[in-house]
Amino acid sequence: MSKICLISGPPGCGKTTWILNAMRKHKGACGYLRLPGFPEEGIEVTKDNSIDLTWLLDQLPQLRYLSDPNLKLTSQPNDLLALIEMSQCHLPKELGLNGLDQRIKAQLKELNLHPDRILHFGADSELPAHDTLKFNQLETLTFHLRDSVWDPNSLSSFWFELVNGAYGDVYRAKALMNLPDGRAYFCNWMMTQEGSQFLPLQYVAPPTGRPKRGSALVVQGKALDAVGMQTTIDDCLLSDEVLEMQQAPLRNQQPVHSHFN
Repeated sequence: MSKICLISGPPGCGKTTWILNAMRKHKGACGYLRLPGFPEEGIEVTKDNSIDLTWLLDQLPQLRYLSDPNLKLTSQPNDLLALIEMSQCHLPKELGLNGLDQRIKAQLKELNLHPDRILHFGADSELPAHDTLKFNQLETLTFHLRDSVWDPNSLSSFWFELVNGAYGDVYRAKALMNLPDGRAYFCNWMMTQEGSQFLPLQYVAPPTGRPKRGSALVVQGKALDAVGMQTTIDDCLLSDEVLEMQQAPLRNQQPVHSHFN
């Protein structure tokens, strides 16, 4: 029988990491869905940017995406573990199904998903609490970067500036960044952590132009400088001419797996 669990919590608390670890431990089939949630007082909703889905699909290529309302779980393997991720900053008034927003219940019903369990970071003891923070106010900036390729040195400099306050008080930043040699990195930073994570995707695209892979940056905090970030990002991205110049010598070589450069 399929197991369906909804995991909610504030940005940066570790929802996606927990989901990935749970799926890796599960011996059967796995399914995933991300619900965007709804606005909370003082909190801006994070738009769907496919960062988490792209990362999970890269790590678990057989992962089933559960966004199709016509997908019947009864036709899925009996050992399916379906995990639903949702951003929610404020603690639910009640634990379990009764604590869910009616609009979330309606979304789940429309998708024919009926969770057996509902867990919230900061409320359920079985979930890690180290990176779970309470936010009363939170700005969110999303930069859609599909087809964009970064200069590696410029990316390193920009990320250092970003997480060290050059563009406002950043509480959390995550991204998927493409490099000219075909590699991509899942970049992750949270103010409770000592440093950033730069995790390489397993799939390396051929160095034959711009990769057809999702790429985005999400920054959350307060007093964020959107114009400054966009200006710097534009300066860091490679033009077609420079990208070709960097990729041409790589076409007969194997990609080098290292941190950015």
